[in-house]
Amino acid sequence: MKKCFTKLFLGLFALMLATTNAQAKQVAMFPDVAPTHWAAAQIKELSQKNVIVGYPDGTFKPDENVTRAEFASMAIWALGQQHTTVAQPVNFTDITTSHWAYDMIQRALYFELISCPPQGQPFRPDDNVSHAEAVSVIVNALTTENITTQKAKEVLHKYKDLAQTPSWYLIYAGKAEILDMNVHVPNSPYMLNANKPATRAEIAVLLKNMIEQAKLNPNKKLAEAMRKKTGEGFVIPEAYVQGSIGTIPAGCLIPIQLEKGISSQYSGNGELYMAKAPRNYVTRDHFILVYEGTDLQGKLVDVRKGRLFVRNGVLVLENETITTLNDQRTELSATGSVIKNKNWFVAFLRKVFKGEKLTVYPKGTVVVKLLKPLRVDLTNGWILDEDEAGF
Repeated sequence: MKKCFTKLFLGLFALMLATTNAQAKQVAMFPDVAPTHWAAAQIKELSQKNVIVGYPDGTFKPDENVTRAEFASMAIWALGQQHTTVAQPVNFTDITTSHWAYDMIQRALYFELISCPPQGQPFRPDDNVSHAEAVSVIVNALTTENITTQKAKEVLHKYKDLAQTPSWYLIYAGKAEILDMNVHVPNSPYMLNANKPATRAEIAVLLKNMIEQAKLNPNKKLAEAMRKKTGEGFVIPEAYVQGSIGTIPAGCLIPIQLEKGISSQYSGNGELYMAKAPRNYVTRDHFILVYEGTDLQGKLVDVRKGRLFVRNGVLVLENETITTLNDQRTELSATGSVIKNKNWFVAFLRKVFKGEKLTVYPKGTVVVKLLKPLRVDLTNGWILDEDEAGF
């Protein structure tokens, strides 16, 4: 999940293939996760958001286990806190700053998802995360009501291994049960499996449950971090906010800044372009919808040379995808025509004496019109599918 690698991959992919709008929106499922798999929906959603990823061979391996380091990283990505800065890191005997998950583990400690052990203790990053450890993390992400051990046993009565469950885990499991967050594999006995390693499918369900509950009752540190983000930028007057979701309606105009120049005289139909958001896109109340530097990709769909006395140049582009600072790549359907700002007299001359040439230089800006609404979670910048309710 290293950002620089992901950015490079996405950039090369965009240059190699002209992805259609339908392809951009489609979420690739894994060949070893059937649509009827009991965790298919959660795996599909979290893989789209880069919370969980597949293996190099394209499989997901839902029955494989997850290490403690992997789970700490997944939990932080699920909560959208992968960019949080930790001022006072905790030292472990078996993790150095060069460890791939060092920063994510420090963030998990900062947000109190995992308990902070005495200085100098090992973290055991390569050990498999157990059900008890995973459930304790998702409960720690929340603000919950206190319950007694007796209450926990009452709500957990249907679990066959309740008597063998470690005492320290009962409160966590009880809280998770009250919130309907515990994982139960269909057609199997109800088991807490406290010390059993959790599978990747089970982790996907747990993380999805955590995401939903954290939107309602995050712990104190997460609540502060998950506030709707504000800033200065390009104001989109028509954008509106409902709860934590911001929407840019279809028809809104937004500026994009091209990485390379384009021209009616030397560019061609189908030519791909890469662009960025030159500024934050914000609402009237300055809630950030899209962050400055966000990547956009598309292609030229109508290029015609300006010919003297024959026609003015034509340069029309169609945006297809957006890649957020969270490394989420999804559809952003928009179109725009390059036009020159002219006073009435020059505009009149161009109608009579045709031949206008159109050029946008590198880092130049083009205004495009959204063809479909863009919905954003204002707490973490995730762009939402049309059918995602409340997320």
